[in-house]
Parts: sequence; structure tokens; C-alpha cells
Amino acid sequence: MLTLARAKELNDAQVTQAHLTLHAKNVMYAMGAMADHFGEDREHWMAVGYLHDYDYEKFPEEHLKHTEKELLAEGVDAADVRAILSHGYGICTDVEPETNLEKSLFTVDELTGIIQACARMRPRGITDLEVKSFMKKFKDKKFAAKCDRDLIRKGCEMLGLEVSEVAGICIEGMRPFAAEIELLGTEA
Repeated sequence: MLTLARAKELNDAQVTQAHLTLHAKNVMYAMGAMADHFGEDREHWMAVGYLHDYDYEKFPEEHLKHTEKELLAEGVDAADVRAILSHGYGICTDVEPETNLEKSLFTVDELTGIIQACARMRPRGITDLEVKSFMKKFKDKKFAAKCDRDLIRKGCEMLGLEVSEVAGICIEGMRPFAAEIELLGTEA
């Protein structure tokens, strides 16, 4: 099973751009919260979240095409590699999310982008971000327009949860790490 230390070692050897590392951390903390929600192994889910964009910096146009062979060669479990591949379902892979781990990664990858954008606009960042405020921005298609709301809805549907529920879980999971993920807000 993939450990967080190993995920960081692998990802940090590939990813040098600060914004991509920041995204990996956002997804990692959101995945930890999703693991808690489902009663699963928090560190394992965080590790998969941190490693999910392993090949993106080097191959943005071929995302996830340089992941499977490479990570398997590095000793990453096939199930964890499959989970990583599944976050590109319908976009750049045909690996359909089946487990709660896979469905969560598929969903929170996009969702954390909107959470991050919301928090960055607030004086106190994510520290006092409420789901109600998030949902207002989620409904505004012009806000964080590159984040695919239909994909987020589809992922939430797969999980059997409302968007507001998943957003609440992720916000709570990310909040304690506000400083590390640069979401303390404009007052900080």
C-alpha cells in the first residue's frame, strides 16, 4: 500500500512547479477528510491524492499516459495506480471510478479548485469559509470557470452525496492546513 512518504518522494522528484505542488496538497488534505468520512485509511488516501498528477508537469497534453508503467515500475500497487488513472475518467482515460477512493479522487480533484478560489477571495481564507458561501460560488459558472461543475456533480452522484456535503467534508479537511496550502486569506 502506498505510504504518504513514498508518494511525496515520487511526486516531488517529478513536480517542480509550486502551483502543482500546492494543488497536490489541497487534494491530499481533501482526500484525508474523505477517508475519514468513509472510515478508511487516511494516510493511504492522502498518499493517492498527493500523487494523482504525477505526470502532469512533464506531459500536460498527455496527462495520465505516463503514469501507469512508471508508477508500477516504482513499486506502486496496481490498485493505487488504477485509482490515480480513474481521476481522468471521461477526460483522458477510460478507467471508471469504482471504489470510494476512486470516486472521491475523481470528485475532489476539481472541487478543491473551486474551494481554493473561494478561500483566496476571503479576508480569512478557508478559516471561516462556510459551505453556503462555497455553494453560492459553485452556482456562478463564471467563478473559477475552468473547474468542471458537471464532473463534480457526476462524482458526487457516484458517491451518493450532495455537492454541499462533499464540499463541507473537504473544507473541514483542508482548514487545519490553511497556512501550508496558502489559504489563510488576505488578512494573514
